[in-house]
Amino acid sequence: MTDIRIAQDTTALAEMAAETIQTLADDAIQARGSFTIALSGGSTPKALFILLASQYHDTIDWNRVFIFWGDERCVPPDHADSNYRMARETLLDHVNLPTDNVFRLKGELPPPEAAEDYERVLHSFFGDELPRLDLILLGMGDDGHTASLFPHTEALKETQRWVVPNYVSAKETWRLTLTALVINNAANVMFLVAGTEKAERLKQVLQGAYQPETLPSQLVKPTNGNLIWGVDQTAAALL
Repeated sequence: MTDIRIAQDTTALAEMAAETIQTLADDAIQARGSFTIALSGGSTPKALFILLASQYHDTIDWNRVFIFWGDERCVPPDHADSNYRMARETLLDHVNLPTDNVFRLKGELPPPEAAEDYERVLHSFFGDELPRLDLILLGMGDDGHTASLFPHTEALKETQRWVVPNYVSAKETWRLTLTALVINNAANVMFLVAGTEKAERLKQVLQGAYQPETLPSQLVKPTNGNLIWGVDQTAAALL
């Protein structure tokens, strides 16, 4: 099921996302005793993390929340570009979250080694079955990429691995990313998209021809889960 939710502005978008996380966390913890979530980087999730840290500090049972990441830059954890660092500084350090509940992608390792390491981490936590996270947070870039699944890159073709290194020639850099296989097995996937500059691409992804090599966000189609597109009014202007 695809659920498109249009918020008035970025503040309302963060509030909608936080309320959704609260509900999904409560439901998962009540049903299974834990809530698993994969975080993303970017400015829109940053606003969400700050809100969660300030207003959901006591309402979510953080002791039972387990944190993963959808992708990471190939940088050390203290680097300014690190998705882990952003999440730690805005959220993780401000809630009652046990250190053992945080599973970061080790961007400081050589990319193939880092991907293999994270796949082992996922196997250790979820077992040999394909991981089924309760929620995966995603953004969408101006080029239609999501996580670190960039247009015309090798990771788009992966059908077996859970985590892969992905060389992005347009940025002349390596990234680490969950594959579409794992993303589409999540119980819930929530995109957060904001800004006028995303409007045309969002329209193409949601309403245009299916061309995932060019628009990787179109690969996200949960096989047995919910897909939420949280967008602000400027991003939704052409829908």
